[in-house]
Amino acid sequence: MRLTLTQRLSLVFAVLLLVCCATSAWMQVRASQMHELEVVQGLSRNLAQHIAHDTVLMDANGLMPDAVHELFSKLMQVNPSVEVYLLDTEGAIVGSAAPAGRIRRQRLDLAPIQRLLNGDALPILGDDPRSADGRKVFSAAPLQVNGKPAGYLYVVLLGEERDRLAERGATSAALDTALLSIALVALLCLIAGLTAFALITRPLRRLTETVSRFDIDGVPVTPSVRAPVEKAASHDEIAVLDAAFRQMQARLGEQWRSLTRQDQERREMVANISHDLRTPLASLHGYLETLSIKDATLSPADRRRYLGIALDQSRKVGGLAQSLLELVRLEHGFVQPVLERFSLTDLVQDIFQKFELTAEARQVELKASFAANVSAACADLGLIERVLTNLFDNALRHTPQGGEIELSLRPRGAFVEVTVSDTGPGIAPELREGLFLRPFNIGGARRDGGLGLRIVHRILQLHGGEIQLIDIPGRGASFRFSLPIDEQTAEQWAVRSLNLNSMGKP
Repeated sequence: MRLTLTQRLSLVFAVLLLVCCATSAWMQVRASQMHELEVVQGLSRNLAQHIAHDTVLMDANGLMPDAVHELFSKLMQVNPSVEVYLLDTEGAIVGSAAPAGRIRRQRLDLAPIQRLLNGDALPILGDDPRSADGRKVFSAAPLQVNGKPAGYLYVVLLGEERDRLAERGATSAALDTALLSIALVALLCLIAGLTAFALITRPLRRLTETVSRFDIDGVPVTPSVRAPVEKAASHDEIAVLDAAFRQMQARLGEQWRSLTRQDQERREMVANISHDLRTPLASLHGYLETLSIKDATLSPADRRRYLGIALDQSRKVGGLAQSLLELVRLEHGFVQPVLERFSLTDLVQDIFQKFELTAEARQVELKASFAANVSAACADLGLIERVLTNLFDNALRHTPQGGEIELSLRPRGAFVEVTVSDTGPGIAPELREGLFLRPFNIGGARRDGGLGLRIVHRILQLHGGEIQLIDIPGRGASFRFSLPIDEQTAEQWAVRSLNLNSMGKP
């Protein structure tokens, strides 16, 4: 039989309550019996002594039968519950008024008699002559003849007549009342306990229903909003567990949506890269096919022009493949930054020299703006050079003739702020969401399939930083990021990068 937690708790509680009530009833009955025995023995403790003092039961010749039977008859009339016996000095029964065949013991243990005579605490139970192993309260007194010990007067205070009356239920009313009281208390405790268990386990049942509705293979559902429970301040473990589960559910939902978004972005990127590769590959194939078919009829000038176009398209394909490979290495952790201090101004000069001829050919001015107190940066020199190269390459391809590209360096506390801006068309607001995570188009021209900015974003993320698209009046697209200037800050940012990666941040 399969029981719920509430049912198992209720069953265990009922069993424990039953055991406790039974134990309590037994202890109460036992205590009542012992109290009754103590009272009876205390009241009649000196009964045997009075009898021995007032009645002559033995003389120099021994037992006086007539006196014994007369005494037993009087006592039975006054108190039918008592039984009187004469014992010798060894404990053997030498006289009684018991019917024939009713005495089961011929010798009694004298140790309880000595304890009673010594005044030990009551009740003291002695041997019952009419039972093989029974013990009852008694009164006893020593007997002497001519000043010498002759035996003991042994009086059983609760004899067979009292036992017969108790068996018929004459003394069970008080016990029945006590047992009924215990039963009522047990019933009330059981009802109160079951109600308490139902109230206590209600939050657990709600949590169980929530967990049972959770489909690990389905779309995670955003949990209902509830007041947050602070683990350190709350003493309700079930509430803390419920809050932890809802937090886990929300986190799983965020991760599922993030994975879905990343999967969609990868699909878009693959589609765009396929499109970007198809165009130069088709052009490359076409010119190579033309060279193959019309090689004999082409002039040297046309042959060189066709070869130049084919080489240019081949370089585009190679560049896209190289960018894609680089992005894969960055996103899968094959590239880790090697921190070192270097001069940003020297790096900017190298970048300007790299793009100087291209900028002159397109009649675009390269402009640098350095603050007077710009410090050296602590980062991976090669990766930061790749960041600036991608940003300048994008800016040059989208800055119109006669435009300007500016790079500025400004100190900001423990960081150097780097800003690259151009005078191109900029980026429309509807394209800014997910700008560094997916491909995009500007005026029908794609910026390197979106790979360039995605590589920039990932490199800076490996350094623990981020790149931002900002708005500067009079400028087009403006990008800004920061680099640490000391090793301690750089290491802290590197740890931050590891934490972000372990949490699955895109």
